[in-house]
Amino acid sequence: MSTRARDGQAPGRVYQSPALRRSLALTLLSTVIPGAGLLWTKRRPIGLMFVFATVALTGLVVYRLMRHGVVGTALSVGVSTSALRLLIVALVAGALLWCGAILSTAHLTRPVHPSRDDRLATTLTAALCCLAILAPSAWGVRTLALQRSLVSTVFQEDPLTPGSTSTGAVPQVGEDDPWKAIPRVNVLLIGSDAGPDRVGVRPDSMMVASIDTRTGNTVLIGIPRNLENAPFPVTDPLHTLYPDGYNCGDQCLINAVWTLATERADLFPGDPHPGLTATRDVIGETLGLRIDHTVVIDLSGFAALVNAMGGVTINVKERVCIGCKALPDGTIVGTTGYIDPGVQHLDGYHALWYARSRAMSDDFSRMRRQRCVVGALVDQVSPGNMLLRYPALAKVLQEHVSVDIGQAQLPAWVPLIERIQKDGHRAASR
Repeated sequence: MSTRARDGQAPGRVYQSPALRRSLALTLLSTVIPGAGLLWTKRRPIGLMFVFATVALTGLVVYRLMRHGVVGTALSVGVSTSALRLLIVALVAGALLWCGAILSTAHLTRPVHPSRDDRLATTLTAALCCLAILAPSAWGVRTLALQRSLVSTVFQEDPLTPGSTSTGAVPQVGEDDPWKAIPRVNVLLIGSDAGPDRVGVRPDSMMVASIDTRTGNTVLIGIPRNLENAPFPVTDPLHTLYPDGYNCGDQCLINAVWTLATERADLFPGDPHPGLTATRDVIGETLGLRIDHTVVIDLSGFAALVNAMGGVTINVKERVCIGCKALPDGTIVGTTGYIDPGVQHLDGYHALWYARSRAMSDDFSRMRRQRCVVGALVDQVSPGNMLLRYPALAKVLQEHVSVDIGQAQLPAWVPLIERIQKDGHRAASR
């Protein structure tokens, strides 16, 4: 590229030779279609290999998307640590090969006797094109590595080891319908009040998501935290101490079972989570349901999860106080604000108070609000939003959530999650 004007051109106008324009165009072509610019060089066979590989890979991706959809494809890959590892390696190798094709194109097509400006133009163009490939590739590798770490951290490698809380039927991974032999699956959702300012763990929120595996229809069943005389199944070690239920007075509430079992860990030999096991057992016996899996999230984690998702939209039915507490005489103190009726978009702090506050109502109203929040979060999940906010979400899940679903079972949950979301969208549209 020369800044000198050719005959007939205005002084000072930048002149690009045809050879330079050709080199820049082919370099850009190799950026848009990997290696395509090499088709007009002596490395044409290599260019053909790049183009054929690109077409084949694109066809495979399109086929997967058409067969499984965007969400299904993303979930099926995202729950497999081996698939994620393979994808990371493929993404790194692909990005490096792509950049190699760009640099080769720029080198092979540059003018025969390039000026200093010509060399600068080809080098700068090739560098910017490589950056356009490497930057999103680096982001993709980071996201895939986060997901792989998340799956390894949150989900158990083998949920059937001694002491595991997983007790339900196991879906048949690999079959067309892994849930064909399991009509319903029941998942216990626990919000615990564990924190640096509290001693021990007490379930502050308990509900069971009972899922019809054929349709995805899900019923959320709330359990009052102050339920008395909760029965223990005969298979639970605490049944020997309380054969007629947890009936020692006002202090024997169902949310105290966790602490009770932790204090009597000697009755649960080999079980690393006696509190969770006993809580699962007593809730299953109370509802007459088999609890298949458990999910535990602490309260600070719930607020962080809502924030990481960008908040949650709730149709508030009743006025709820914030920071409030009811004294034994019924006086309400500590109120710092209110969540008023109407459609509200709540951040994590306000969503947590909406789900927890009971000073101006009772536990049954509180449970309804908790089911409302959980249902709204599930309905408002979108692939684009989750991808945009993924690093924050992954951090929250790793630090605050515990799930007893095994990694090997995760592929079976992909079609079930899709059915749950579809059912939720159908319900919202009615």
